[in-house]
Amino acid sequence: MISQELNDTITRTGPGTDAGAVMRRYWQPAALSDELETNRPVVPVTLLGEKLVLFRDNDGNLGLIDRHCPHRGADLCLGRLEDNGLRCPFHGWHFDRSGQCVEQPGEPAGSRMHESIRNTSYPVVEKNGIIFAYMGPGDPPKFPNFDCFRAPDTHVFAFKGLWECNWLQAMEVGIDPAHASFLHRFLKDEDPKESYGKQFRDKAADTNIPMTRLLREYTQPEITVEETDYGLRLIALRHLDDGQTHIRITNQIFPEAISIPMSRDMIITQWHVPIDDEHCYWYSMFTSFTGPVDKELMRAQRLKEHRLPDYAPLKNKRNNYGFDPEEQQTETYTGMGMDINVHDQWAVESPGPIFDRTREHLGKTDVAIIKYRRMLRAAIAALKDGKEDALPMRNGTDPATLYGPISNDTIGDKEQWREVSAKSDAARRAACSDWDATV
Repeated sequence: MISQELNDTITRTGPGTDAGAVMRRYWQPAALSDELETNRPVVPVTLLGEKLVLFRDNDGNLGLIDRHCPHRGADLCLGRLEDNGLRCPFHGWHFDRSGQCVEQPGEPAGSRMHESIRNTSYPVVEKNGIIFAYMGPGDPPKFPNFDCFRAPDTHVFAFKGLWECNWLQAMEVGIDPAHASFLHRFLKDEDPKESYGKQFRDKAADTNIPMTRLLREYTQPEITVEETDYGLRLIALRHLDDGQTHIRITNQIFPEAISIPMSRDMIITQWHVPIDDEHCYWYSMFTSFTGPVDKELMRAQRLKEHRLPDYAPLKNKRNNYGFDPEEQQTETYTGMGMDINVHDQWAVESPGPIFDRTREHLGKTDVAIIKYRRMLRAAIAALKDGKEDALPMRNGTDPATLYGPISNDTIGDKEQWREVSAKSDAARRAACSDWDATV
């Protein structure tokens, strides 16, 4: 259990909040590139509690500015996209992508008032299908040289989904290795169909044991958490009866991302981004190490489960996540279908928009959650003390040296799991040795 005060401190991210100040020191996913693939590339963005508008100007450059006109507050998301900027239909005030007002056509001739009018704006960068924003003070940090950023655009597919809960409980499901044996348990070992949950229905690496059976029968992983330059590395070891060990390495990338293996050939890097304190988006980059991805197919598969334009899942709390009691008896532990994203969604939304952690009882398998919260609290304290250079990835570490991070799922000797994991990762990376470092 923690106090209500501490729960508020680590969950709330709006302007002026402690956790929000930390998050504003990092690049945040703001939108998918796909969202701007229209005849009028203008979309509303709510990020860390701030209402913004994202647009692409006539030259193809991106702008992210306050959604409300600084004249009398009209919604610029419905503004006129023209003259390399956005024009407010209320009185014609025109803003460029830096937020500068460049014209006030209704003011007297010769007026220079517009020169002193500047809307809030934030730097934006487009990376492999996701548009990132920096909302903090000073110069934005460099991007780390992670695989999802250095891979060619052809090898990365990006998508997002809406969850109706606070960002922290959304992120914490991704740093909980124990839950897979229960929440994502399949009662049959055959692979019924392709879906987002394929990694929990494939055969375990280098064995004939179906992953479904492995997770069902080995429910008490040995979990170790190590601090790294980018956040945390999670090692979950499930020791098998034949002397071998199933090794699963995942990562927490500070402040709110995870990196996990989807298969031997693909990793997922996923951010859990606050819209406001009670809603968040997960943004995923699926990175292939073996060849180009079929983006049209992957997008079509996920759009079967989500609606546009808000990317809200079709299975949700209003229809009990598609719960089927018969399925729960015969096919899945949850009765909520084969898509593990729905399982996670139920697990993080059902505690309420912001989980009351004064009622929480953490166990030994929650070691990563405990360590992460300490890391976040330390970052908040450092920032309050004016020690911004003590934050993870802001502490003098050269982002260009941060490769990976290694996310792996393999089988090997218990005592040599590090060597086994490194060998497996090296083999996977051999296929992408010609990737250029572009960050």
